[in-house]
Amino acid sequence: MTVRLGTGIGWRPEIAEAVEGMAGIDWVEVVAENVCPGHLPESLLRLRERGVTVVPHGVGLGLGGAERPDAGRLEALAERATALGAPLVTEHIAFVRAGGPLSASPRLEAGHLLPVPRTRDALDVLCENVRIAQDALPVPLAVENIAALFSWPGEEMTEGQFLYELADRTGVRLLVDVANLHTNHVNRGEDPARALAELPLEAVAYVHVAGGVERDGVWHDSHAHPVPRPVLDILTDLASRVSPPGVLLERDENFPEPADLRDELDAIQAAVAKGAAEAGAEEEVRSAAAPAARAEPEEGCPEPARQRLALAQTAVLSALVAGTPVPEGFDRGRMAVQARALTAKRADVVAKVAPELPVLLGEGYRSAFLAYAQSRPMTEGYRRDALDFVEQLLLAGRPEDGRMRRELREWWLERSGPKPRSHRPAVRLARATRRVLLRR
Repeated sequence: MTVRLGTGIGWRPEIAEAVEGMAGIDWVEVVAENVCPGHLPESLLRLRERGVTVVPHGVGLGLGGAERPDAGRLEALAERATALGAPLVTEHIAFVRAGGPLSASPRLEAGHLLPVPRTRDALDVLCENVRIAQDALPVPLAVENIAALFSWPGEEMTEGQFLYELADRTGVRLLVDVANLHTNHVNRGEDPARALAELPLEAVAYVHVAGGVERDGVWHDSHAHPVPRPVLDILTDLASRVSPPGVLLERDENFPEPADLRDELDAIQAAVAKGAAEAGAEEEVRSAAAPAARAEPEEGCPEPARQRLALAQTAVLSALVAGTPVPEGFDRGRMAVQARALTAKRADVVAKVAPELPVLLGEGYRSAFLAYAQSRPMTEGYRRDALDFVEQLLLAGRPEDGRMRRELREWWLERSGPKPRSHRPAVRLARATRRVLLRR
């Protein structure tokens, strides 16, 4: 059953007050990993009391990864859906980590959403992962197409065909991000109109709209800039094909004044209205462009498909974060841009989860972190990354300023107390490091 959501905006703590005071907001979306079910922000509780729908939007499941979804992450997403009274939850068609038993290699974290290859192997794995997630969640799941800086060689389907088969085989709904369609048009030469024509439009749950910026010859889906006209044009095209159940403005950084956010929401509503007005004229085009019926594929995912995908994704992620050679067939220039983007994102997110570090290190924080990240791929989450970064600095006798180094050491000692771990060598290493730092 389709839930009519209306006009929404991504809820972020920085604009919570503005969102609460904004007229015409029917629903909000919150990053699932950023809220705790037992301690929901007061702003979200007030919005819910007013009848505003809240949808949790996950970023960490990695449904497009080779491994099956982590049961703990699924349980956490389910808890947030229940706590928020959400009518559905959403995630991404992406992989965010690789390595491990399937590829017999160390685990690596991307810290960002990376594209899956549009191949039969990847589709089989994704379909089974989506079914596992659907079974574990208390409400329907919708999945989002992502933006990408690079393409996989040897792809067997277009984005529209890939999404069509995913929805057809699993019944999952689609979160269509028109800003990501624009990004992939600029970066990969893909036609947004063709993607929309190939989608199962009846499966659309809602739509994301966001801004971006062009740097290094590629379009970055920054969520920190105004929505550009080409993205609004794609939204109009989509609205001429189907009435979207909900449309949401995303903004994650560089937040403008509330009046500017209101202007962007008005522009989004105008783009949808324009598409609705064009709907009658487009009916004949839609009928001609509709995808042909497909034979029902076999269910299930053979384990060799997971292993092949694991090896491919591990090789790609290792090239991006650990400096190993770029696999054959990939654009080395684009991979270099993606690698720099991942490192920059690590620095930005660590600064958010550990805001004391930019204060303690001052202007030297970013250069020091980027130097650290080039030699230390992320293997766990961002909080662990922050601790590892400071540990490496201190073991190297940095910063040179003694007072700054003492304050940094106190920060590290306060947050790195002994915790039970199953991996005994890691425990011994942590304890040995603490002994070294305590003597300094």
